[in-house]
Amino acid sequence: MRAALWFLALFGVAVAVALFAGNNQAVVTIFWPPNRIDISFNLLVLLLAGLFLLLYLALRASAAVFSLPAEAKRWRAQQKERAMYGALMDAVANLLAGRYIRSGKAAQNALAQENSLGLMVDQAGHGHGHSASQAGQLRSLAHLLAAESAQALQNKALRDQHLQLALRSSAQRHAQELREGVQFRAARWALEDRDAGAALEWLGQLPQGAARRTLALRMKLRAARLAQQTRQALETARLLAKHRAFSPSAAQSIVRGLALELLNDAHDPAQLQQAWFSLDDNERAMPELVVHAASRLMALNGDAAMARAWLLPVWERMMAPNSDLGDNLRIKLISVLEAGLESLDAAWLARIEAAQLSRPRDTTLQYLAGMACLHRQLWGKARQLLTQVAPALQDKTLHRNAWRALALLAEQREDEAAAAQAYKQAALL
Repeated sequence: MRAALWFLALFGVAVAVALFAGNNQAVVTIFWPPNRIDISFNLLVLLLAGLFLLLYLALRASAAVFSLPAEAKRWRAQQKERAMYGALMDAVANLLAGRYIRSGKAAQNALAQENSLGLMVDQAGHGHGHSASQAGQLRSLAHLLAAESAQALQNKALRDQHLQLALRSSAQRHAQELREGVQFRAARWALEDRDAGAALEWLGQLPQGAARRTLALRMKLRAARLAQQTRQALETARLLAKHRAFSPSAAQSIVRGLALELLNDAHDPAQLQQAWFSLDDNERAMPELVVHAASRLMALNGDAAMARAWLLPVWERMMAPNSDLGDNLRIKLISVLEAGLESLDAAWLARIEAAQLSRPRDTTLQYLAGMACLHRQLWGKARQLLTQVAPALQDKTLHRNAWRALALLAEQREDEAAAAQAYKQAALL
């Protein structure tokens, strides 16, 4: 359709010219003393048009001739720029392929091409799309690739040299993201070298917004755990769980593990209480942490009443109809309660007796009730309960303690045969 319209316009112009020129009898007289020249008006128009075309072509030809040096420089700059980007892509490809020596050489080649291109741009005053910001970003990327290759080859001196050059090239405001990337890579290299202090130092240099990113928090968690800074690692794990960087089960497992390490780092009851109250409500509600904290408190000769107060929610959860506590956790809970039976109050004694009566087939509850009666000097009831439960206990520690308690009861009533038999059973375990 467009071609047809062009043909129609061309035919219209031809018709107009034919109508104008065909009947035009005008004559133009040019006086050049002593001569007189008479030409038709149509010929004059053609001569003027030809002269204009000739001048236009002459000007274009002269401009093309005078611009040849600039065009040659531009073409050379374009070729160098293509070679530079090609070398940069070769460096990336070789790095991904594990050819670190080739990658480093390609990055060095890209830097050499960029330097020569920068000189040509400065001399010519312009370049083929090669601005100062692009030059800085390309230098930073090339230095970063060279540093990455040096890190893979364990050439730390060369790595640090290119790292500093990459930071210097990305110092402009428009290269903030690239500078943050360089700092992230430096922190990761420090983690690979197991230098937790250097990794935390690099992460501390990040801007506030970049320091909250998931990548930064993951690195901070690794560095804090490597530096055995359990409290900082726990705070970082909480942030990662809040940002949903892990699945709920994985996040809970990580937080629980760090909380256990924090509790294990306490060396006296005061430190343990401080560590315990530094946990949040969700963490203090985890049965594993509660039982472990109470166990650590008893191991550090802390307040048994406080340990039982911590254990009360777990005890109620264990006594619920559909309890989800595992057998190992139940046995550990019983062991912690057993360690504080000497200072057991009436309320807890009533809870233990009520639990044993409500679940007569639960061997661990019957064992705990028997040991509680033993510490209360209720010899007959203690002997009855422990005699029934001793052969049925599955846990070796509880089984051995039950036989030892029976041996003590036998010695108390001066039954040497029964005591010897009980000690024998305990020794076999």
